[in-house]
Amino acid sequence: MTDRPPGGPATGLLDGQVALVTGAGGGIGRGIALRFAAAGAAVAVHFRTNADAAREVVALITGSGGRAVALHADLTVEDECHRLVREAADWGGGPLTALVNNAGVQPVQELPGMTAGDWRAVVDANVSSVFACTQAAAEVMRRDASGRSDRPGEPVGSITHIASIEATHPAPHHAHYSASKAAVVMHARSAALEYGPYGIRVNTVSPGLIDREGLAEAWPEGVRRWREAVPTGRLGRPEDVGDACVFLASPMASWITGHDLVVDGGVSARPTW
Repeated sequence: MTDRPPGGPATGLLDGQVALVTGAGGGIGRGIALRFAAAGAAVAVHFRTNADAAREVVALITGSGGRAVALHADLTVEDECHRLVREAADWGGGPLTALVNNAGVQPVQELPGMTAGDWRAVVDANVSSVFACTQAAAEVMRRDASGRSDRPGEPVGSITHIASIEATHPAPHHAHYSASKAAVVMHARSAALEYGPYGIRVNTVSPGLIDREGLAEAWPEGVRRWREAVPTGRLGRPEDVGDACVFLASPMASWITGHDLVVDGGVSARPTW
């Protein structure tokens, strides 16, 4: 599977915005970063381990005339989350207007043999990082917006968490992952409630099965079952998730907050009996 050419239906929608996408070196994060850039945003591309992949995303964006930078941080460390947000805001040359909390892990492990340490590792990567990055970004957004408007709820910024349809439809051997994504959805709703008066919207995007290189070979039975179940007849693509995130960050979604936008090709609508 290859990236679609830069550009897309939302070109120009985010002109003048500065966005931070966590875990943007590969997979869904790569698709999100490229779609934000295609929509006109300057994009801070976060990575934890794969610097080469992040630099490749940056090269794709800058090669198409956009602005991007690769930033490193370990998001399981609270101070690193705050440092990353500050660096993204300082780099952008303008107010940080969008954060997409995409970074996370998805291990496969049976619940009976799971240790508390296994559980905490997933929660720290998938939930605690979202908490810390959101808190840091909201602080920066509020600070940068100070004095620009005295109208309550005036748009200041958008924060989007990448959750999963597993937040409501658990899968075997994903207990820690499913629970963490359910927590992410509720965190967004709570944050929407508390940050809304400051003009900061917080939403989630819940993808279904998103294609990646080698997936069909590694999990042929699962891919076959998905294709049979999904009304649209295909797996998702990273840019499908990216387009949803661009929409939520755009003026078109200015009155949408506390919402979980499901991007799964309609598979959640399929009867389970």
